[in-house]
Amino acid sequence: GEQRLGSVPNGREPVPQSARDGLRRRWPEITERRAMDSLSRISATAASGMRAQGDRLRIVSENLANASSTAQTAGGDPYQRKTISFESATDPSTGAAIVQSAGVLRDDADFTLRYEPSHPAADQNGYIKMPNVNPLIEMSNMREAARSYEANLSMLDKARDMRRQLVELLK
Repeated sequence: GEQRLGSVPNGREPVPQSARDGLRRRWPEITERRAMDSLSRISATAASGMRAQGDRLRIVSENLANASSTAQTAGGDPYQRKTISFESATDPSTGAAIVQSAGVLRDDADFTLRYEPSHPAADQNGYIKMPNVNPLIEMSNMREAARSYEANLSMLDKARDMRRQLVELLK
């Protein structure tokens, strides 16, 4: 039959004892699933951060590799520095907050001019346009991206260790 324990002050019906016993038996399973879900979200967030910083490192490397790349034709434009921007999103499989690339853009900063009349890309006045890449800024961006990558890797390692410890506790 129906188990009624009486009304409670907030107006809700109390949970019957048989239902509470069933919940206690299932509690470890529920707790384990929630913990694994949380650890999966942590891993998804860290992995997305690593991918984002990897993308950033690729753009910085390309900029550094082309820091001296001039135009092939007289008066042409040299390599134009690239930048990458990021946006936050939600991972559809885990519900985790992640970061992803919002796109690669060209830096509109002016090119520097260098007097080199014998260069094939020199204009009629003997100047060539040099890329708008500053190696010091790119090295700073590279260090920052590497540190962010390492921080995300550390977070991923910690989540893996926590997952392993949870499995050990549940044995």
